[in-house]
Amino acid sequence: MQTDKHQRRHTLWLLCALSFILYVDRVNLATAASAIKTELGLSNTGLGLAFSAFAYSYAFFQVGGGWIADRFGARKTLIGCGIIWIISTFATGFVHTLGMLFVARLLLGIGEGATLPAQSRAVTRWFVGEQRGMVQGFTHSFSRLGNAVTPPLVALLMAWLSWRSAFLVLALVTAIWLVWWCVAFREFPHEAVSQASQRVQRKGPTPWGPLFMRMLPTIFVYFCYGWTAWLFFTWLPTFFLHGQNLDLKSSALFASGVFFAGVVGDTVGGWLSDFLLRKTGRLTIAREGVIVASFLGALVFILPLLFVRSSFGVALCLSGSFFFLELTIGPIWAVPGDIAPEHAGIASGMMNAGSAVAGILSPIIFGLLVDTTGSWTLPFAGSVVMLLFGIVAALRIRPNVTLETRTVATQGPLTASSSR
Repeated sequence: MQTDKHQRRHTLWLLCALSFILYVDRVNLATAASAIKTELGLSNTGLGLAFSAFAYSYAFFQVGGGWIADRFGARKTLIGCGIIWIISTFATGFVHTLGMLFVARLLLGIGEGATLPAQSRAVTRWFVGEQRGMVQGFTHSFSRLGNAVTPPLVALLMAWLSWRSAFLVLALVTAIWLVWWCVAFREFPHEAVSQASQRVQRKGPTPWGPLFMRMLPTIFVYFCYGWTAWLFFTWLPTFFLHGQNLDLKSSALFASGVFFAGVVGDTVGGWLSDFLLRKTGRLTIAREGVIVASFLGALVFILPLLFVRSSFGVALCLSGSFFFLELTIGPIWAVPGDIAPEHAGIASGMMNAGSAVAGILSPIIFGLLVDTTGSWTLPFAGSVVMLLFGIVAALRIRPNVTLETRTVATQGPLTASSSR
């Protein structure tokens, strides 16, 4: 039993490291954006197009990546993903045109497309239902830690070397993680959770239509989440640099502070979701309730951005909004396992595609609005609308109702909570 606990703890740290490096490679462009924009002669609209390139392929490979993860397992899937991340990040250091940058980011989107569905597949196999909210929140908090660390890290590498060399160093860091993953990760634990996980593996054809319809409210909620989240991931350092007229070092530190608020939000949201599930036994409260509260809080803190002028006040508003926005992550990433434990990878991919589509649209629209209006805060007004839509849609997630198909296996300990 002690060996099993140690193995599960080791797996948790592997997944945390995965989340960390995933977002370091994803948001590194945001910090280097100003230097790249100047060297390549890009407008804000062109820069927004480069930001969105990642999301095109990322959205396209979500569902397919989930299918691959369900069929071949998280270990093999993420080895392939890691190789593509390394190539893409390395290639970014050699771009000389917007087209080359666009292609490099498209390649990164392909590599990362299957990553979170594969991670969700691993969580479903390794952890019981009452632990998944906390595990998802904790692992995703390392994503936000990656967000927080990346701006000052890339700024330091740019000052010490160059923006091109910064990408080469980050490619090397990714390669180190990949070696650790290859050596240390195993698809299943050895105890009863492994047996339960294997009983709920897909035994028949994927029910694509019923699964999509069942996940549709969650997909839309995650689209509404992603609309605002992608603004943070892509534009935040540039927002402080040009919108608040700060230097590179100060803008990186302000952006880092906002992202640290997300680290706390991810962890708290996952813990709160599982705490409410244990106390009430009701998945609707534990998942839907936390998501609704999250969107309300994020909305309340975004509204003052339209009026606050000081950099410190703006940073506080953004930090508060991002903290509440990230409360969503733990409960919403637990929903695919609640609804469709047999197809957790595909269901997660469907859900994450919603955010990826938002990632295509919102960065471009942000840059376009800045170019046409000159305002760096007006684009956040769209976030208010999306969060309101998300609150309404969250009430239709119904995580307590599992997907009903003829191929559903007998429910074991992993999915006992989904019947509540």
